[in-house]
Amino acid sequence: MKKLVATQPRVAELMDYEDRPVAAHEVKIRVKFGAPKHGTEVVDFRGVSPFIDEEFSAEWGMFVPRPADAPRGIVFGEFQLGNMVVGTVCERGDEVTDYALGDDVCTYGPLSETVIINAVNNYKLRKMPAGASWKNAVCYDPAQFAMSGVRDGNVRVGDFVVIVGLGAIGQIAVQLAKKAGASIVIGVDPLEKRGEIALKNGADAVFNPIGTDIGLEIKKLTGKLGADVIIETSGNAQALQAALRGIAYGGTISYVAFAKPFAEGFNLGREAHFNNAKIIFSRACSEPNPDYPRWSRKRIEDACWELLMNGYLNCDDLIDPVVTFSNSAESYMKYVDQHPDQSIKLGITF
Repeated sequence: MKKLVATQPRVAELMDYEDRPVAAHEVKIRVKFGAPKHGTEVVDFRGVSPFIDEEFSAEWGMFVPRPADAPRGIVFGEFQLGNMVVGTVCERGDEVTDYALGDDVCTYGPLSETVIINAVNNYKLRKMPAGASWKNAVCYDPAQFAMSGVRDGNVRVGDFVVIVGLGAIGQIAVQLAKKAGASIVIGVDPLEKRGEIALKNGADAVFNPIGTDIGLEIKKLTGKLGADVIIETSGNAQALQAALRGIAYGGTISYVAFAKPFAEGFNLGREAHFNNAKIIFSRACSEPNPDYPRWSRKRIEDACWELLMNGYLNCDDLIDPVVTFSNSAESYMKYVDQHPDQSIKLGITF
């Protein structure tokens, strides 16, 4: 059996592994399709994770130094690549009652020929409805962060909405904002292909931020008012500066990105106070989220899965290219690491 592993920084290889029998509470999935994560996973793949010497403390609500003897970063040679898989249950433990042999399912998991996972009271293991799209299924993770960004921004019917960054999260946010009744949806991304996909799936206009005064263009398209909601998924300091410039008075910036430290030049003394902007930091997997207890992480996941499986969302254009598992190592290095401009989300077939 083969699995996709990072053997050293920025090097992916297929490695052999031995399958084990499932435990009583587990199922084994014969993987048919999968996709990696083009964001945080790649940071680890490159060996530049910012969380080597610190970890987040839920007790203190802040980052604290890791203990001296705690592991630092990932262990190359053991770090499996991948985020979501779709496959068929081929083995199950005695305690598993909700899944039968032959069921098609989707779950978080690495890119390997088989995945063994807990199947008792595990809502992250999802049954695939007959005829459902595997491309929609592997977008289960980004859909959650897109939906939370839209909800936390309080997008309402008639709003002017801007989505900054048109990766998988941004593309799904475009669809959700438009379907939620936004009057104008504007996408912002320097990559032409991403802009074309956004226009196809609900955006009314797309701007390339390079050489463009994005704040001014937003004001032009909204009758000088500005955007009611800006959903920021890029993590770029200039993008946030442009958002503060283009937001309507009292509008909301829903900040979904996990930003790196901003360099000198970011200026909160410009339009931020004049536009009285509100910045909401949105993170689907934080508990409790802003709408707790009505909305929990599980409810977010349930809602996203329903929207993906019933066709309300369409992620076909986001999964490109689709490559075979035998070519996944080279493809991962090319499309996910070296040339991310050529792929929103890489698809793998087994």
